[in-house]
Amino acid sequence: MRKTATKQSGKIPAQPGPREVASVKPGVPSDAESVIPGAGPSTHPGERPTVRLRDAGPDDAPRYAPEWLELREGPDAAARAGDLIDPLRIRLANLPGKAGLVIHDLGCGTGSMGRWLAPRLDGPQHWILHDRDPYLLHFAAVASPRSAADGSRVTVETRRGDVGLLTPDALAGASLVTASALLDVLTREEIETLAAACTGAGCPALLTLSVAGRVELTPSDPLDDEIADAFNAHQRRGGLLGPDAVTVACEAFSERGATVRLHPSAWRLGPAESALTAQWLRGWVGAAVEERPELKEPAERYLRDRLEACRAGELKVVVHHSDLLALSRPTGGAS
Repeated sequence: MRKTATKQSGKIPAQPGPREVASVKPGVPSDAESVIPGAGPSTHPGERPTVRLRDAGPDDAPRYAPEWLELREGPDAAARAGDLIDPLRIRLANLPGKAGLVIHDLGCGTGSMGRWLAPRLDGPQHWILHDRDPYLLHFAAVASPRSAADGSRVTVETRRGDVGLLTPDALAGASLVTASALLDVLTREEIETLAAACTGAGCPALLTLSVAGRVELTPSDPLDDEIADAFNAHQRRGGLLGPDAVTVACEAFSERGATVRLHPSAWRLGPAESALTAQWLRGWVGAAVEERPELKEPAERYLRDRLEACRAGELKVVVHHSDLLALSRPTGGAS
């Protein structure tokens, strides 16, 4: 679901500890046992929907479960807007005096964005992976791609930190900034900071898979719209933008002189994606119940019926997202 924001700094971490994670209550107790930690909503108002390791200290960053990120990687890759790659390639090919690309991936998680994009771009690439979670940075570094579309070498480094502190100086020499499923867990101030950093450094940004706030389930149910509305309200808790993030990001980049292109990037989940659909359903319904506790009783029935249809291969779900390509004006300090 939501992804942790990121800040700059740090090196590749050492091998993390055991992968035991605390259980997450999704708001519908009858299904809690089978929820992947990190796939459901937060347990406290205003807290981002991540999990903590049992051995984590009170000040350690919350975490996404790698299992959840792995489950969604295939549908994420299928959903991303390939139509934005050609204009991006043209911009990257016209960068002055560049022997290779330097790409900053914000909120990288386990590195799925790099695995999708690096093989689609030509030339040597150096990826700088940002996340606040050293546990996920380890997975991202180990599983990073090693070659570009033309066989050129791809290298990586990791930095631990948060997007809220990103500056143009942090992006000095950057060819591109990327992120996936990140915008909707940012505040307006954080998106303004991101846009200012990218445009200040004169580098383009490819920001994929931001929730659009629309879901289509087939067959339909009378409770679909009510659950969706409650979930969208939950996404906006604590000043986060949720489904409003793409509009705010478009405005923020455009106001700073960038040319912005949007493209739909929906998950289209059928019988082949039933494992992801089931986890998404539990988190989606759980967040709605957390936002509106009066939905608990009908939501239990709703979730039970939906999961049965999912197991039977009878449920199809379209979860709408948007991909954004912002082409900033090159600056004197841009690479």
